[in-house]
Amino acid sequence: MTWIDQRPDDAMDGAFAAVGAVSVDTVTPTQFREAMSQLGAAVHVVTTDGPAGKAGFTATAVCPVSDAPATLLICLNRRSQATPVFRANGVLCVNTLSAHDEAMADLFAGRTGVASKQRFDTGVWATLRTGSPVLACAVVSLDCRIVEVKTVATHNIFIVGVEAVSHGAGGPALVYHERAYKRV
Repeated sequence: MTWIDQRPDDAMDGAFAAVGAVSVDTVTPTQFREAMSQLGAAVHVVTTDGPAGKAGFTATAVCPVSDAPATLLICLNRRSQATPVFRANGVLCVNTLSAHDEAMADLFAGRTGVASKQRFDTGVWATLRTGSPVLACAVVSLDCRIVEVKTVATHNIFIVGVEAVSHGAGGPALVYHERAYKRV
Protein backbone atom coordinates (compact mmCIF):
# COMPACT_ATOMS: atom_id res chain seq x y z
CA MET A 1 0.00 0.00 0.00
CA THR A 2 1.29 3.44 -0.82
CA TRP A 3 0.10 6.95 -0.09
CA ILE A 4 -0.09 9.69 -2.68
CA ASP A 5 -0.43 13.31 -1.62
CA GLN A 6 -2.65 15.12 -4.11
CA ARG A 7 -2.51 18.91 -4.15
CA PRO A 8 -4.22 21.49 -6.33
CA ASP A 9 -2.48 22.64 -9.47
CA ASP A 10 -2.21 26.43 -9.19
CA ALA A 11 -1.66 26.70 -12.94
CA MET A 12 -5.06 25.09 -13.51
CA ASP A 13 -6.93 27.84 -11.61
CA GLY A 14 -8.26 25.43 -9.01
CA ALA A 15 -9.56 22.90 -11.54
CA PHE A 16 -8.31 20.15 -9.23
CA ALA A 17 -9.30 20.34 -5.60
CA ALA A 18 -6.96 19.05 -2.90
CA VAL A 19 -8.27 15.75 -1.60
CA GLY A 20 -5.48 14.88 0.86
CA ALA A 21 -3.83 11.51 1.14
CA VAL A 22 -5.36 8.70 -0.89
CA SER A 23 -4.88 4.99 -0.21
CA VAL A 24 -3.84 3.02 -3.27
CA ASP A 25 -3.61 -0.78 -3.51
CA THR A 26 -0.48 -1.27 -5.60
CA VAL A 27 0.85 -4.25 -7.50
CA THR A 28 3.47 -6.37 -5.74
CA PRO A 29 7.11 -5.25 -5.70
CA THR A 30 7.97 -8.19 -7.98
CA GLN A 31 5.31 -7.20 -10.52
CA PHE A 32 6.45 -3.59 -10.40
CA ARG A 33 10.16 -4.43 -10.85
CA GLU A 34 9.31 -6.66 -13.82
CA ALA A 35 7.25 -3.90 -15.43
CA MET A 36 10.02 -1.33 -14.82
CA SER A 37 12.57 -3.65 -16.46
CA GLN A 38 10.67 -3.08 -19.70
CA LEU A 39 11.21 0.69 -19.56
CA GLY A 40 14.46 1.75 -21.17
CA ALA A 41 16.19 4.46 -19.17
CA ALA A 42 19.40 6.46 -19.50
CA VAL A 43 22.14 5.48 -17.04
CA HIS A 44 23.67 8.25 -14.91
CA VAL A 45 26.32 8.53 -12.24
CA VAL A 46 25.05 11.06 -9.71
CA THR A 47 27.79 12.65 -7.59
CA THR A 48 28.21 15.11 -4.74
CA ASP A 49 31.04 16.75 -2.82
CA GLY A 50 30.99 19.18 0.06
CA PRO A 51 31.23 19.41 3.85
CA ALA A 52 29.75 15.92 4.32
CA GLY A 53 32.23 14.35 1.89
CA LYS A 54 32.20 12.88 -1.59
CA ALA A 55 29.72 10.26 -2.77
CA GLY A 56 28.12 8.89 -5.90
CA PHE A 57 25.66 6.32 -7.13
CA THR A 58 24.33 4.90 -10.40
CA ALA A 59 20.77 5.93 -11.24
CA THR A 60 18.17 5.49 -13.93
CA ALA A 61 15.50 7.33 -11.91
CA VAL A 62 16.33 10.80 -13.25
CA CYS A 63 13.67 12.89 -14.93
CA PRO A 64 13.24 16.48 -16.17
CA VAL A 65 10.54 18.41 -14.34
CA SER A 66 10.59 21.86 -15.95
CA ASP A 67 12.73 24.03 -18.21
CA ALA A 68 11.73 27.30 -16.51
CA PRO A 69 13.32 27.09 -14.06
CA ALA A 70 15.52 24.19 -15.18
CA THR A 71 14.58 21.43 -12.75
CA LEU A 72 15.16 17.68 -12.45
CA LEU A 73 14.13 14.97 -10.04
CA ILE A 74 16.43 12.19 -8.90
CA CYS A 75 15.41 9.22 -6.75
CA LEU A 76 17.74 7.64 -4.19
CA ASN A 77 16.96 4.80 -1.81
CA ARG A 78 16.77 6.09 1.76
CA ARG A 79 18.87 3.13 2.97
CA SER A 80 21.78 4.05 0.69
CA GLN A 81 24.95 5.09 2.52
CA ALA A 82 25.09 8.06 0.14
CA THR A 83 21.72 9.47 1.23
CA PRO A 84 22.90 11.52 4.24
CA VAL A 85 25.90 12.82 2.26
CA PHE A 86 23.71 14.14 -0.57
CA ARG A 87 21.23 15.69 1.87
CA ALA A 88 23.97 17.40 3.90
CA ASN A 89 25.94 18.69 0.89
CA GLY A 90 22.83 20.07 -0.84
CA VAL A 91 24.43 19.80 -4.29
CA LEU A 92 24.85 17.11 -6.93
CA CYS A 93 25.84 16.47 -10.52
CA VAL A 94 23.98 14.15 -12.90
CA ASN A 95 26.53 12.63 -15.30
CA THR A 96 24.83 10.83 -18.21
CA LEU A 97 27.03 7.91 -19.24
CA SER A 98 28.20 7.24 -22.77
CA ALA A 99 27.59 3.87 -24.39
CA HIS A 100 31.04 2.52 -23.51
CA ASP A 101 30.81 3.33 -19.77
CA GLU A 102 29.26 0.10 -18.46
CA ALA A 103 32.23 -0.38 -16.10
CA MET A 104 31.64 3.08 -14.60
CA ALA A 105 27.94 2.27 -14.13
CA ASP A 106 28.81 -0.98 -12.33
CA LEU A 107 31.48 0.75 -10.22
CA PHE A 108 29.07 3.39 -8.86
CA ALA A 109 26.28 0.81 -8.50
CA GLY A 110 28.52 -0.98 -5.99
CA ARG A 111 28.83 -4.13 -8.10
CA THR A 112 32.64 -4.18 -8.07
CA GLY A 113 33.35 -4.14 -4.34
CA VAL A 114 35.32 -0.87 -4.59
CA ALA A 115 34.71 1.39 -1.58
CA SER A 116 32.70 4.58 -2.16
CA LYS A 117 35.58 7.05 -1.89
CA GLN A 118 37.89 4.98 -4.13
CA ARG A 119 35.31 4.95 -6.95
CA PHE A 120 36.47 8.46 -7.88
CA ASP A 121 39.97 7.08 -8.60
CA THR A 122 38.53 5.81 -11.90
CA GLY A 123 37.85 8.31 -14.67
CA VAL A 124 38.76 11.95 -15.17
CA TRP A 125 36.84 14.35 -12.93
CA ALA A 126 36.40 18.12 -12.87
CA THR A 127 33.93 20.52 -11.22
CA LEU A 128 31.56 23.20 -12.38
CA ARG A 129 29.59 25.66 -10.24
CA THR A 130 28.56 23.54 -7.21
CA GLY A 131 31.81 21.65 -6.72
CA SER A 132 30.18 18.27 -7.37
CA PRO A 133 32.31 15.85 -9.41
CA VAL A 134 31.76 16.12 -13.17
CA LEU A 135 32.77 13.08 -15.23
CA ALA A 136 34.80 14.23 -18.24
CA CYS A 137 33.61 11.38 -20.51
CA ALA A 138 29.89 11.88 -19.75
CA VAL A 139 27.56 12.61 -22.66
CA VAL A 140 26.24 15.54 -20.61
CA SER A 141 26.65 16.64 -17.00
CA LEU A 142 24.05 18.70 -15.14
CA ASP A 143 25.43 20.51 -12.08
CA CYS A 144 22.61 21.05 -9.59
CA ARG A 145 21.55 22.44 -6.23
CA ILE A 146 18.98 20.50 -4.19
CA VAL A 147 15.93 22.68 -3.60
CA GLU A 148 13.59 20.12 -2.04
CA VAL A 149 13.61 16.54 -0.76
CA LYS A 150 10.43 14.47 -0.61
CA THR A 151 10.30 11.10 1.10
CA VAL A 152 8.07 8.63 -0.73
CA ALA A 153 7.97 4.99 0.36
CA THR A 154 11.55 3.61 0.26
CA HIS A 155 13.10 6.53 -1.60
CA ASN A 156 13.96 10.20 -1.33
CA ILE A 157 13.08 12.32 -4.33
CA PHE A 158 15.57 15.14 -4.79
CA ILE A 159 14.14 18.12 -6.66
CA VAL A 160 17.12 20.02 -8.03
CA GLY A 161 17.76 23.25 -9.91
CA VAL A 162 20.26 22.95 -12.76
CA GLU A 163 22.95 25.64 -12.32
CA ALA A 164 25.44 24.58 -15.02
CA VAL A 165 25.70 22.16 -17.94
CA SER A 166 28.75 20.53 -19.50
CA HIS A 167 28.38 18.80 -22.88
CA GLY A 168 30.68 15.88 -23.56
CA ALA A 169 31.90 14.57 -26.88
CA GLY A 170 28.44 13.31 -27.84
CA GLY A 171 27.74 9.94 -29.34
CA PRO A 172 25.57 7.08 -28.14
CA ALA A 173 24.37 6.96 -24.53
CA LEU A 174 24.12 4.00 -22.18
CA VAL A 175 20.61 2.80 -21.33
CA TYR A 176 19.31 0.06 -19.06
CA HIS A 177 16.53 -2.12 -20.48
CA GLU A 178 15.41 -5.68 -19.71
CA ARG A 179 18.00 -5.81 -16.89
CA ALA A 180 20.89 -5.24 -19.33
CA TYR A 181 22.95 -2.34 -20.63
CA LYS A 182 22.19 -1.23 -24.16
CA ARG A 183 23.33 1.59 -26.43
CA VAL A 184 21.19 4.28 -28.00
